[in-house]
Amino acid sequence: MKVCVVGGGVSGLASAISLANKGHRVVVLERHDSLGGRARCMQTSAGFVFDRGPSWYWMPDVFGRFFAQNGASISDYMDLRRLDPSYSVVWPSGVQDALPANAEALEAYFEQEETGAGEQLRKFLKDARFKYLIGMRALVYRPSLSWTEYLSLPILLGLARRSVLSSMRQHVNRYFTSPKLRQLMEFPTLFLGASPMHTPALYSLMNYADMGLGTWYPMGGMYRLIVALQRLAEKKGVQFALNTQVQYLHIAKDRVVAAETDQGSYSADAVVAAADYWHVEQNWLPPAYRNYSARYWQTRDMAPSALLFYIGLNKKIEALTHHMLFFDTHYNAHMEAIYQKAAWPTHPLFYVCVPSRTDASVAPPGHENLFVLIPIASALSATTDQQDVSERYYQQVMQRISAATNTDIQASVVYKSVYLPRDFSQDYGSLRGNAYGLANTLAQTGPGKPVIRNKRLPNLYYAGQLTVPGPGLPPSLISGQVVAEHLHRHLPD
Repeated sequence: MKVCVVGGGVSGLASAISLANKGHRVVVLERHDSLGGRARCMQTSAGFVFDRGPSWYWMPDVFGRFFAQNGASISDYMDLRRLDPSYSVVWPSGVQDALPANAEALEAYFEQEETGAGEQLRKFLKDARFKYLIGMRALVYRPSLSWTEYLSLPILLGLARRSVLSSMRQHVNRYFTSPKLRQLMEFPTLFLGASPMHTPALYSLMNYADMGLGTWYPMGGMYRLIVALQRLAEKKGVQFALNTQVQYLHIAKDRVVAAETDQGSYSADAVVAAADYWHVEQNWLPPAYRNYSARYWQTRDMAPSALLFYIGLNKKIEALTHHMLFFDTHYNAHMEAIYQKAAWPTHPLFYVCVPSRTDASVAPPGHENLFVLIPIASALSATTDQQDVSERYYQQVMQRISAATNTDIQASVVYKSVYLPRDFSQDYGSLRGNAYGLANTLAQTGPGKPVIRNKRLPNLYYAGQLTVPGPGLPPSLISGQVVAEHLHRHLPD
């Protein structure tokens, strides 16, 4: 069977590899001149190599399992290093704490902050590990076409013993009283696209992914994952058509028969749309063949967008660490700005990645490579004053990094590039300029997300962060696998 995969991001590559591994002929159509989608990279003439988007390598078991299932070893494709410290946090007091990778050292850090918190952390992570294992074994790798897929007695009994439907904030607060520790435990919800008050406690499994499985880094940059997936795909016989923009899907007798592009027509027995789900439906399909209306998409709860800065420094800054969370301002105020007011936060939280602290290849000798991310409400992607706002935020970010490192960072800047929320819409057809897909609220979990198959076109499937299991690199990889498996089982050769 010939399959067209539209979109060369992580989910598209995973789907292409999985289908090719099952004997199908696969071509990937990608509108940009490189693969990776949001995980593309940018190389400058000055020698900086910036990962454009994802910078956290969590859940290494998911990636390792994927390569193994496709007859490969991930160690043959990437040099992975576990980071220690996992990350550091800058607090309002100006104190910078490094979170150790070692479990005993991490418990000691918690105990120092709050008497009894070391033991509480151990209990919390034991519960989170259980949820993670249940999630990986029984929930995540499912097409989620119906809630009945989860009606397994062991699953239900296991989850019934755990807090899964209360909010993350309620769950965390049962274990810890220190505001600092509570913020640390709520931090992974930023990757899930909803506030801690509206994220189900089921997702404390992300704390196990963070503190149990650890934070890793592929030497050469996060884009090495894309290179590895491309190499594996080519080994399986997948073909690629870059700089190829799909214009519409050709339908005949209630089936998609071709993807029509600006470079010609690509016939197909089946299509996996791994581009932005809503963009595919609203732009490539007639209304009669869409799963969802424009109103449906307008009423979804979105994960945040992001304001990004790519910064090159002409000197090394020893006080910087690979991952830095700037929680040096009002935590709840930023959450309220994103999730309730859809406003530009006055004093935003932000995140800094400095991969050159681990990997000399991503910056010229004696230089540093900084990636700065400020979570922003998706609704702001349509505002027209983004350039002025971004400059104001840039100045604030520079001042706060300088204060935390006791160094005049801005005086050392030799490269600067800005990626605005509206750029997500322009580059990826991203719904309301989101960077992380749909918010993982209870109503938008599992079958509450947009379905992976077209209800009227039996050979059209959807993969990516707007469908199951959700946003992030590991879920996107899983999305491609799930779609490939379901397509393989339900379409004739």
